[in-house]
Amino acid sequence: MELSNLEKRVLVALGEIGRENVDVEEIVKKGFTLVEVMNALSWLKVKGLVKIHEKLEVEYCLNRRETLPERLIYDVLKERGEISLSELSDIFPREVVGVGIGHLKKYGVPVKDGRLIFKDVESEIVKREELLKRMEQGCVPEAEVDKEIIKDLLRRRGLVRKREKVKRYVTLTPAATKLLEEGVEIKDELTQLTPELIQSGKWRDYELKRYDVNMFAPAVYGGKMHPLSQIIEKIRRIFVEMGFEEVETDYVFNAFWDMDSLFIPQDHPAREMQDTFYLSKPEKIEIEDKDYMRKVKEMHESGGQISRGWQYHWSESIAEKPLLRTHTTVNSIRYLYKNREPPVRMFSIGRVFRRENLDSTHLPEFTQIEGIYMDKDADFSLLLGILGEFYERMGFPEIRFRPSYFPYTEPSLEIEVLYNGKWLELGGAGIFRPEVLEPLDIKYPVLAWGLGLERLAMITLGLKDIRELYISDIDWLRDAKLL
Repeated sequence: MELSNLEKRVLVALGEIGRENVDVEEIVKKGFTLVEVMNALSWLKVKGLVKIHEKLEVEYCLNRRETLPERLIYDVLKERGEISLSELSDIFPREVVGVGIGHLKKYGVPVKDGRLIFKDVESEIVKREELLKRMEQGCVPEAEVDKEIIKDLLRRRGLVRKREKVKRYVTLTPAATKLLEEGVEIKDELTQLTPELIQSGKWRDYELKRYDVNMFAPAVYGGKMHPLSQIIEKIRRIFVEMGFEEVETDYVFNAFWDMDSLFIPQDHPAREMQDTFYLSKPEKIEIEDKDYMRKVKEMHESGGQISRGWQYHWSESIAEKPLLRTHTTVNSIRYLYKNREPPVRMFSIGRVFRRENLDSTHLPEFTQIEGIYMDKDADFSLLLGILGEFYERMGFPEIRFRPSYFPYTEPSLEIEVLYNGKWLELGGAGIFRPEVLEPLDIKYPVLAWGLGLERLAMITLGLKDIRELYISDIDWLRDAKLL
């Protein structure tokens, strides 16, 4: 049987100490580290040479040193024979008097007419003092303490603490006993040959460590990115390879950028409190570009020269309300505001916030994959091609598009992928309406999409509950494959 140098040394040390129920800590005292001993014992157990059993043991440890309050009061009482409670308050702090008298009364010291009368309870106090003195030298096993006394000391606001620890004991098997009786030769062991050892011939003086590739080895969990972060990186790589530029902005905006600039009417249900997180501070965020604001206002009220608009009175105060962004489309419109000439290829992956009830498929804080494409020849078929290419690269060759409605795109569609025999909706897309682009003086088609990250991740990772993405169960993280 092949044994490493460390395994031989630990086995020999174990034989010298004793062959049954040897405390692991006793082996450590033979000149090893705890890691070395446990590593060697694990392999010796696999090879059938030792048996290891564990036992949960309790011990009590001292947290701080102090003189017991009852000792302070008892020494004064012993000297005087009796003493009033008011006199004690003049000598000791209030907390010492209260606690000390309480314990002395438990020991049987009488109190009459507000005065303590001496009674010999020295033995009760000494029992506690002796146990505390032992604890000053180290933790005391549960088997060596009086149950009533330790129960009393544990009640004293952190004076002592109970500590549980697992003790490991080792017993040699008959095979190990036979091996030790035959004699175990321990030689210095080499794990790596160097040119110097080979050239000098000194390698002959050492034992070369053998490796058995069939032996059991513990699982090693190296560091890696969270599965959700891996998916984000994959999405980012796909869009960059397709020629898009990543953009990110802030979480807090006014309603003007989040909704008004996208031609979402101010009485739209999406603006209600049940969907949107409005902020109390600051009270408002002013609209910097008043000329652009005027054009958006006109588009809402009358549609300018291209439509009928929404036919209502547009309010600047409503547009200035601060909120947590409800979609990453705010990134797209602000990017278009600063980049009005084609070609424009932009995407973003960012958090959005909506007042959703938390369940297996909804979160109040989730991540959107946003993108826009503007060019002179952009059209609806190109939009379908971009989305199809993206999902195919993500591993979903079977997708379909369904007609839909969004206030800021026309035509609009929803994207669905085939998953477990069912079609699952993953996002929306369309071409920005003229009412969105006209205030920006943009004359070219703008293709836009907003896709859900978490649902895509659930399908990719085989999860049924969206909340599992953020629970970070350690076993799930360890077993998750690299994407």
